[in-house]
Amino acid sequence: MDTCTKVFLRRKEISGGRLSLYLDFYPPIRNPHTNRLSRREGLGIYLYANPQSAREREFNASMEEKAEAIRCRRFEQLLNEQFGFLDKEKMRMDFLDYFRKKCYKKHQKWKVVYEHFSDFCRGKCLLGEVTEDFCKRFQKYLLEGRRRDDRKGTLAHNSIAGYWSTFRALLKEAYQEKLLRENINDYLTKIEWKDTKIESGLAHEI
Repeated sequence: MDTCTKVFLRRKEISGGRLSLYLDFYPPIRNPHTNRLSRREGLGIYLYANPQSAREREFNASMEEKAEAIRCRRFEQLLNEQFGFLDKEKMRMDFLDYFRKKCYKKHQKWKVVYEHFSDFCRGKCLLGEVTEDFCKRFQKYLLEGRRRDDRKGTLAHNSIAGYWSTFRALLKEAYQEKLLRENINDYLTKIEWKDTKIESGLAHEI
């Protein structure tokens, strides 16, 4: 059985007669951005090492209270993740809006895939709905080759393969950012690319 991670509030002396507050995790946790194990999280909260007045003592007490509140939130988050207690509020997050915001920093293809996905889910998708079965249904939807806005013809196979690859990249980022509790990509199959000579002359459809 896995050991539940404990979260401690620690102090460290720094320059200027101050103390820096940080969280100490044991066992260490994995940073979703670097994918490295880490035991510390700096809070950016500082105390007077030797408070000289009532004002400084009150300031220290206020900052320690804020730091303790953060420690409690971190422990609750870790507890939920380790024991599978899903955060109901997070499950109600607008996944379609999350996808749309991702498009701002990505290649144009992301916006095209977003539009296909929006059509598939009829303009509404919550994070809690993003399951293995749901994603497989979107894959099937793409493989049907539907073009948007009832335009004639079907999508080229390599366009579909590219769209599906982009969607899987989105799932990977959502997992790394701890929005998804498991890496759904582990259960999804790739759509293999075909020899480009077979589809020569076909335009990139939207």
